[in-house]
Amino acid sequence: MIATAGAVALTFAACWGLALTTPAAAESSSWRMRSPDARPSERPRASRGATQQRRSTPQIRSTLPAATGPIPPTAETRYPLQSALAPPARLRRPLGPTSSIPTGENAAYIAYEQGLYLTSLRLAKAQAKAGRPGAAQAHTLIGRIYQEGLGVSVNLGRAVQSYEAADQLGDPEGTFALALLHVGGTGVKKDPDIAALLFEKAARTGHAFANYNLALSFLSGRGKPENPRRAALHLAYAAKQNIARAQYDLATLYDTGHGVDTDAYKAALWLRRAADNGLTIAQYEYAVLLLQGRGLNEDRPRTVEYLKSAALKGIPGAQNRLSYLYFDGKLVPKDLERAAKWRLIAEASGFKDKALDKALMSLPSDLVARAKAEATGFLQQAALGRASLTAPSR
Repeated sequence: MIATAGAVALTFAACWGLALTTPAAAESSSWRMRSPDARPSERPRASRGATQQRRSTPQIRSTLPAATGPIPPTAETRYPLQSALAPPARLRRPLGPTSSIPTGENAAYIAYEQGLYLTSLRLAKAQAKAGRPGAAQAHTLIGRIYQEGLGVSVNLGRAVQSYEAADQLGDPEGTFALALLHVGGTGVKKDPDIAALLFEKAARTGHAFANYNLALSFLSGRGKPENPRRAALHLAYAAKQNIARAQYDLATLYDTGHGVDTDAYKAALWLRRAADNGLTIAQYEYAVLLLQGRGLNEDRPRTVEYLKSAALKGIPGAQNRLSYLYFDGKLVPKDLERAAKWRLIAEASGFKDKALDKALMSLPSDLVARAKAEATGFLQQAALGRASLTAPSR
């Protein structure tokens, strides 16, 4: 199976993989970890970003396990602004109903968190106009409100002006938000070079997500000269700041030796950290790595935990592997009804496996009927967006 440097890289709304429906949303890169020993039915479909890669990008072979099928956008792949839209940690507490207008330096942020967007906008405008402490952050907050249309009509022109003011006054969140607009051409001309410069500016302040996006720019050669070693440095910084997608991509770099020396231990370690951060695809791929005996020894008892987590969150390959485990009864007690349930769920997602289908046909009809009922219930919950780790573990 092949993974390419171009597939890791930005996807500028297919270059950076940034979701620009909100000013602070950025999705993952399109890295896919491949496994040459994956079953044919588990081989991933080519990502959309992979078809847009530069032809000069060298191909890189990875030995990590395969992802299967498209990964639906989830909260874990969306990166909100980290500080500009929230008050300092000392002010972060449950905010109940209030009848008074917030006051003080952080009043605009408090009003924002309470959903009092017009009040927040008025307070932020006053703070920005007076040049009081926090004026730069106030401009960022104004930009967010206008871009989101929170209590007001969407006004991308005003949002851009506000982000530009925040950038000029030195707020890295405003700089980062402005970079995202240039990535997708939202309210401004689409320009990867300007976006990369802005990401770099914010990254110099220690902004974790700016470092991550800058790494993707260096990986793809879009906005910056292709430089995998420089990319690895920025990825490492973001990974150490607990950015799950950076941890996932850094694991791939160590697995492939792209920009860093090949290191199977570090590849497994960073993949595990991404999995522990709740990144669904990392949970699945790390579970497969453990099943193959190539994960960290201390994590072997958690193999089923990772696999179940990914299965419950909709990864067909994880669902199918979980079916195998229940059929075999090695890492879990043998349970044919659960095995049938997970196979039926994977099959409903288009995951093909003739061997399991044959085993399913040999089961008693009443058992299969119960499994179908459970699978239908799970799929209905998933369709309503309620399938999660709190769902029944069967």
